[in-house]
Order: sequence, then structure tokens, then C-alpha cells
Amino acid sequence: MSLKDHFTAEEWGRVVGAPMLAGIAVTAADPGGLWGALKESTAVASSVARSDVTEGLVAEVTEAYKTSEGRDMARAALKGDLKGKKPAEIVDVALAELSAITSLVTSKDAAAGAAYKAWLQDVARKVAEAGTEGGFMGFGGVKVSDAEKATLDRLAASLA
Repeated sequence: MSLKDHFTAEEWGRVVGAPMLAGIAVTAADPGGLWGALKESTAVASSVARSDVTEGLVAEVTEAYKTSEGRDMARAALKGDLKGKKPAEIVDVALAELSAITSLVTSKDAAAGAAYKAWLQDVARKVAEAGTEGGFMGFGGVKVSDAEKATLDRLAASLA
């Protein structure tokens, strides 16, 4: 029996959408313009697609995310939570939802929950490192801004 079978369809959509949500939290923490947002959103897809985890919940989420049906399910799960919110509110909502999702996963399987939390933190870190914050047209600036570092710290604390 796969771990996916332990979740309702709605819960599974939230679980599959969590990597996207982790990336959104980091991007909203320090919106770096169109180019930065594009790099950071691409980093989410790249992190999930290139995951080296071959078994367990992370592997199941990765496989689901690779399909258009899985991505659509993930987007649908996120749509209502973030619509119409300002960037700071998006960070708060995203972190609260990530905490709830990882608590749900941990309640179903503690070992899977621990691996899933670590993976989400890795996805968020890769998103933070994907773009350059500050500077002009991609020149200058820093790899990870103070606001992104603070969001990564908040994410780690909310998943602890």
C-alpha cells in the first residue's frame, strides 16, 4: 500500500502542493521582480523533478508532481489560500499551511513526515538561492536576502 492511500483526495492535493507553497513563501518574502520570480518558480519545479529520493512519500509526491494532473491538483489546493493577499500575508499563510500539512503527514507516518519536512526545507533553500536579490537587472545584489533567510528560519521553526 502506498502512502498516498492514507490521504483523502483533498489532503493529497495539499501534500503535493506543499513544495510549490514552500517556494511561494520564499519568493513572497522578498519579491525580486519578474526575473527573480521566474528563476525562483523554476527552482521549485527543478528541485522536485530532480529529487534523488527514490522511495517513500517524497518519491510519491515527486511522481505526482511530474504529471499535469498532479500539478493541477496542487494548484487547486493552493488557489484559495493565497488569492488577494499581500506578500507578507502570503508568507504567513504559506508557513501556517506548511505546518498543518507536515503535521498531517507526520500523523499518518512519523518517518515519512520527518523526511518530507527535510525535503520541503531543501526545496525552499534552493528557491532562495535561485535568484539574486537587490542589484540591477541581475547584476550585484545578494544570493539570499535577509528576508529570505528569515523566512527559511521561520519555515524550519514551523516544521520543527
